Amino acid sequence: MRDVTGTTAAARITIGSDGVLQVPDVPIIPYVEGDGTGVDIWPAARAVLDAAAARFGRRVEWLEVLAGEKAFNETGEWLPTETIDAFRDHLIGIKGPLTTPVGGGFRSLNVAIRQLLDLYVCLRPVRWFRGVPSPVRNPEAVNMVIFRENTEDIYAGIEAEAGSPEADRIREMVREVFGRELRADSGIGIKPVSRTGSQRLQRAALNYAVARKRSRVTFVHKGNIMKFTEGAFRNWGYELVREEFADVAVGWDDCGGDAGGRILVSDTIADIALQQVLTRPAEFDVIATMNLNGDYLSDALAAQVGGIGIAPGGNINYVTGHGVFEATHGTAPKYAGQDKVNPSSVLLSGVMMFEHLGWDAAADAITSAMEETIAAGIVTYDFARLMEGATEVRCSEFAQAIIDRL
Repeated sequence: MRDVTGTTAAARITIGSDGVLQVPDVPIIPYVEGDGTGVDIWPAARAVLDAAAARFGRRVEWLEVLAGEKAFNETGEWLPTETIDAFRDHLIGIKGPLTTPVGGGFRSLNVAIRQLLDLYVCLRPVRWFRGVPSPVRNPEAVNMVIFRENTEDIYAGIEAEAGSPEADRIREMVREVFGRELRADSGIGIKPVSRTGSQRLQRAALNYAVARKRSRVTFVHKGNIMKFTEGAFRNWGYELVREEFADVAVGWDDCGGDAGGRILVSDTIADIALQQVLTRPAEFDVIATMNLNGDYLSDALAAQVGGIGIAPGGNINYVTGHGVFEATHGTAPKYAGQDKVNPSSVLLSGVMMFEHLGWDAAADAITSAMEETIAAGIVTYDFARLMEGATEVRCSEFAQAIIDRL
């Protein structure tokens, strides 16, 4: 871990007995630069975050911690224990993209961080910025917030390789308990979905909808097929609405679609949802769903508003106060060090982090300045190639253009 530099006024963020974050004027926030283009996008994003904080009399004391290739090269570990300890001790952190190999090697570092810190909510707001090129006719209709359960479902990582002793034991158990035969060459994954995991995710989504004055919460599931996992998720959600939120929310089945001023809670099948967020996006507001569905939905929605390069994300435990905000795209190593790629994903994740800290004025200033910059046609190459009359700028120059408009 690198030494913190700066004034002695810097302090850790804490959480009070009331569950509210206590944020000092100069919080210490750990960050992971990220692999690949992290060397470009993180400095650009940090410059904007620092400028916006300074405008409102605040400052962040950044603490570098290591993960991914940089960690492995310097320590021999992909995810050092002291990095997790720093995120745990300081409550809030931010990270660039990390390498995840396909088909072998270590399991996803992103998933590992979420599970080690029990960051059960993956929060993915999706909205269109004026001027951003989009493949759909009315991208301005997209304004949704996805609450994706982060710790269960297929992503729990309980798997047995085809032909392994573990797979053979599971096949035998399935034969004895369910009377079903699985092919001997099957790889097997286990899909846990609990009432506890489902309802704490749904509770977070409902609380968010209440706090942000959103009008609708939709549970997305495949419960027509997976009745005791995804179907249970749906049923537990409606139970939660009746038991804890009846004064502010109501389920569709209990009101026939007339919420009477309360938040309307409904559900839809996952495959239909993927169609309807494209054809009828205005009907969706806050979405609560499981891990795999949320992965599909968040990327599909990002495509409508400019792509994953502009999609922010945060991983949060609303009970313990922990949160790690992150770029949602890959590392794009072929562009690393070229000062070329769009820093918007990690920058907007920083905006989410500021909102989480209660620094709404700084967050709003960045959002407005970024929208003005894009609307003026000052963009990185990914947007410039899709926009007529755009001025293509480098990653660092895009950040400076935003700072100039703060």
